[in-house]
Amino acid sequence: MRRRVVVTGLGCVSPLGLNFAETWAALLAGKSGAAPITRFDASQHKTKFAAEVKGFDPLALFGAREARKMDRFAQFAIAAAQEALEHSELKIDEANRDRVGVLIGTGIGGIITILENNDVLRDRGPERVSPFLIPMMISDSAAGMLAIRTGARGPNMSLATACASGSNAVGEAAEMIRRGAADAMIAGAAEAAIVSLAMAGMNVMTALSTRNDEPEKASRPFDKNRDGFLMGEGGGVVILESLESAQARGAKVLCEFSGYGTSDDAYHVSAPAENGAGAAISMRLALENAGLKPEDIGYINAHGTSTQLNDKSETAAIKTTFGDYAYQVPISSTKSMTGHLLGASGALETAICTNVLIENILPPTINYETPDPACNLDYVPNTPRKATPRHIMSNSFGFGGHNATIILSRFEG
Repeated sequence: MRRRVVVTGLGCVSPLGLNFAETWAALLAGKSGAAPITRFDASQHKTKFAAEVKGFDPLALFGAREARKMDRFAQFAIAAAQEALEHSELKIDEANRDRVGVLIGTGIGGIITILENNDVLRDRGPERVSPFLIPMMISDSAAGMLAIRTGARGPNMSLATACASGSNAVGEAAEMIRRGAADAMIAGAAEAAIVSLAMAGMNVMTALSTRNDEPEKASRPFDKNRDGFLMGEGGGVVILESLESAQARGAKVLCEFSGYGTSDDAYHVSAPAENGAGAAISMRLALENAGLKPEDIGYINAHGTSTQLNDKSETAAIKTTFGDYAYQVPISSTKSMTGHLLGASGALETAICTNVLIENILPPTINYETPDPACNLDYVPNTPRKATPRHIMSNSFGFGGHNATIILSRFEG
């Protein structure tokens, strides 16, 4: 029999706040994290705004010596993990360190470090490239650094499935606990790709909104007039534990991790299948994994990127999976406020869904003004809604056709 897995801690760094409490308050206030880009000169770009993390000070958090050895994405991951560990009150020591693991996903990894050192190579020569280049740029650096900082010697890895990375990381970490490979996992994802090259690449794909006159209204998932997503950055981490482990140390259980499904569209390198077939498989597998029926789900946190193709495809997938009940289940996209954190999005949204079960309120989809006939479900428009769901589904989909779905449930002992 597989072991039950519970969530005992939450942490994040997001465009809405430097911790989870700030982020949650901004979500309920319907606040957008969008603003003009400050990290580089975006005057020549089609999109001149993004959802940057504001006020983040790695020197204060880690000290100058340690901070300079971490790419920004790793800094986000470690800051979020530190908050989650403090929230869970999980102490890692000689008695349990071999049974605590780390799984941190990222879609892109250390792109800031790569670009900065490429400039050094071009301008100053190969001998001036940073000796920390390689460990800082590789995608597993956050997971490795977390193990060093915490002493966790259990399973440790990174995972990259584009914008599904965060949900896949949490799901795979839960499976490790279920099968007995670990008693606890520090699980999540981080991303820091608001750089000129990445923004240019997204623009030429026509993936980003170009609503430069009203950045805070740019992300409008499921709205008829959506024109692309809002680039974001940040990190989200949850502490997962076996129920036995959590109970043995007297931990407060926030919710239960009950289901996980993952699939691929096998269709296109960047565009989702219009009928949402692959996403529907992921949702169905998560329901089966949790032993639930579609009617058991009381809220869906949608991938909801605000692109024409994604929102239409996800709506179709929900209809396929839920049938007539699709018109009754409330759905919202918190990316309307946080922006799209790429590989980190699913991890942040796991933390958000956990708190929905605690606080009994659904974050809205802001900027929903004009209904789209192809997206005609209940998207919790513009205003938070009181609700008491027993089970919540969270979707993440990524380039390459990657799909990941997790289900969280109210803990009932």
